[in-house]
Amino acid sequence: MGRFFGLMLFCIGIGMVIGLLIADSIVIIIAAGVCLLCGYHLFCK
Repeated sequence: MGRFFGLMLFCIGIGMVIGLLIADSIVIIIAAGVCLLCGYHLFCK
């Protein structure tokens, strides 16, 4: 179950990074980084 949530968070982070091409905001950058790191940690755990 943790791997599923990790993959989901990682994909959300990737989507936010793609969204950065449209809008540039420091909050989105921080949220994308957090999602990518948490997703990677949960998936590889």
